[in-house]
Amino acid sequence: MKRHYFYPSTRLSTQALELSLAAPQVMAQRMVRMALAGSKPTPQDQKEFHEMSDEKVQAFYQSWAAIWVQMFKSQLAVAEAMTTAFTTAMVAGKALSADSTLQAISREANKVLYAGMEPVHRKAVANAKRLAGLK
Repeated sequence: MKRHYFYPSTRLSTQALELSLAAPQVMAQRMVRMALAGSKPTPQDQKEFHEMSDEKVQAFYQSWAAIWVQMFKSQLAVAEAMTTAFTTAMVAGKALSADSTLQAISREANKVLYAGMEPVHRKAVANAKRLAGLK
């Protein structure tokens, strides 16, 4: 699937929509699988059930790390926007405008949210596709 890069808010919205569709689908497929397995799951069922918990822990740590990395980058980007706004105002002798800084803060906040959701989104969408193929 080819990714198109849009504004951070558009990417975040698309990611949230896809996740909101994939997560219930995965849950439903797994619950049906658990119900059908009953008290004697097959080795394939047992593997799937173990992966259910392992992947959540893994996605949490990946999400946490992605948030930290993006926060660092975003702090630098906001500091740069603030410095640029301040120096531009000082050189031009105009009043300081916070518009560019506020836009940078909004843009960077969306990037942090996107980075944090990406590992969970990636795994949920992959699981939805994979489990849809299991019949």
